[in-house]
Amino acid sequence: MAIPRIPLMLSMMVMLLVFAESGDNNRVFSPCADTTVQKSDGFTFGIAFASRDKFSYNNTLLSPCDRRLALSSQNSQIAVFRPKVDEISSSPSTPPPGDYGGYMVAFAGRKYAARSSLAFVSNSTYTVTSFTLVLESKKGRLQNLYWKRDGCSACSGDNKFVCLNNQDCAIKTGDCKGQGGSVDCSLGIQLAFSGTDKHYSVLNSWYEVKNLRQYSLYGLYANLADSLTSQYNKIF
Repeated sequence: MAIPRIPLMLSMMVMLLVFAESGDNNRVFSPCADTTVQKSDGFTFGIAFASRDKFSYNNTLLSPCDRRLALSSQNSQIAVFRPKVDEISSSPSTPPPGDYGGYMVAFAGRKYAARSSLAFVSNSTYTVTSFTLVLESKKGRLQNLYWKRDGCSACSGDNKFVCLNNQDCAIKTGDCKGQGGSVDCSLGIQLAFSGTDKHYSVLNSWYEVKNLRQYSLYGLYANLADSLTSQYNKIF
């Protein structure tokens, strides 16, 4: 099937990972369009990579769907994903975003725009490779996207890693493949849902994620046996 054009006039590298599956009754494929969903629908959202300042307009953090941002003329990247509502899933690994400014924001919607806070991913010193993103809905409409941190419990006591801001496990960028090291530092993002769908059914996948260790989940989906996550005490 043809991939609908994203209504973002961005002259940047665009990575589209959008498709419909059986049981998916949501016909909205753009991350910058509004929709309501039910369990088993697909839901399209985007993640933009750029430098920290490129996400703000007059000192206010905006959604990448907002045309007031100058992303179209900046060194930026956008990836688009379509997970199934209320299923735990993992984004395919994306290229390390250090060349695109080192920060990311998740977003969806226009009139009912929602976006996450800024998340640091990579610079010349440190790289964070694993995140959990929760999509929170009310009556099937997205209300919020937020990064769920584990407070560095996965790398506690391991001198190969650094705990950044008491919330993210990071590895030295020089230890990554392509930077002189041997560690696969591809970015992996685990996705889960909370809230209710348009039929008021409770979305429970986030509660399932809470019972799993974040990095073992990453290993389960990404199958990177020799990557960064395999070093977290061989927990998968």
